[in-house]
Amino acid sequence: MKKKVVVLGSSGSIGKNTVKVLEMFSDRFEVAGLAVKSSVELLAEQAHKLNCRNLVTADQAGMEKLKTLVPEHTLCRCGESALVDLVTQADVDIVVCAIVGTGGLLPVLAALRANKRVALASKEVMVMAGSLVNGLLDKNCGCIIPVDSEHSAIFQCLNGRDPQEVEKLVITASGGAFRDWSAEQLEKATWRDALKHPVWSMGSKITIDSATLMNKALEIVEAGYLFRVNADKIDVVLHKQSLVHSMIKMVDGSLIAQLSQPDMRFAIQYALTYPERFNGQLPQLDWQQTLQLDFALPDRRKYPSIDFAYNALRIGGTMPAVMNAANEIAVEHFCSEAITLPQIWQCVEAVMNKHNAVALNALEDALTADREARIAAEEFIAKIRR
Repeated sequence: MKKKVVVLGSSGSIGKNTVKVLEMFSDRFEVAGLAVKSSVELLAEQAHKLNCRNLVTADQAGMEKLKTLVPEHTLCRCGESALVDLVTQADVDIVVCAIVGTGGLLPVLAALRANKRVALASKEVMVMAGSLVNGLLDKNCGCIIPVDSEHSAIFQCLNGRDPQEVEKLVITASGGAFRDWSAEQLEKATWRDALKHPVWSMGSKITIDSATLMNKALEIVEAGYLFRVNADKIDVVLHKQSLVHSMIKMVDGSLIAQLSQPDMRFAIQYALTYPERFNGQLPQLDWQQTLQLDFALPDRRKYPSIDFAYNALRIGGTMPAVMNAANEIAVEHFCSEAITLPQIWQCVEAVMNKHNAVALNALEDALTADREARIAAEEFIAKIRR
């Protein structure tokens, strides 16, 4: 019997790659729902290709436009309540969450309560509400399989192993577009420069986060909650080839790594088919070519993002949500050329220093911290903008 899948954020980079994987395995999966923010033309195309008749957009205007692009019998809805209804359908087996930002929080929590498997690509869910998610998982509500290549790699390396035998999680980082730039050069970096990622093809926000290593900061926090480890058990190493997607270090000093070509479809396919594996005709490593693997520690003075993450994870509560929100606002202003790239870090640090973290007892605690951090970030940038 085919497993029924819902894809949230099907128009983004992860979403489009998920659609490709689902097309490859059309004999194993049926698409029970698709959701986008505003790309309704693409949504209509995907719905036609995947024979999906349950669609959700962010707002009424998008929904009305969508209705003109799809067959009459297609169910078109909008808003958060429609997302929650989409993921909690009784016959849905897997929910792929690839929504950028806070929009994935409610549907993921709802999907877990409905005992669904969540293939999670949205970092913000675990960063903002990791303890709430783990509380649901502790009640045997659903399960999460990570889709981020780094967390997928760690998940695969840990699978079936005694956690007591694991000393460290080692997250790899490509270093982004500015890995060979000096601190002086970073002062003049533009958002166009930041989008020139040397390896991965991703959305603009995550590509800029990769350039500042804020992407890695979010991954540190996400790993802490996903794998139930504290900050001291997580290391980050630069690996410019992006072939080793992450590693675990065992207590005896040995390392176990997961390697593949840098293609997000590997992690997506694994999250969909777990615990099984199938041949998806994805690009393979070529052993006839010389395989070079370089590793180095990141310069934490040049990239303070790493320390932001360790501090946020140690403090816990609402602090990770504040780090994420401040970064989102700073990146927006960097893209509008109102601030320099180093001022992204300055903004995040200032907002985190100002925030008094509280325990995360409900989703509203995270959302309140998110709102307050965005206001604080805007106020900070208003003072320093060029």
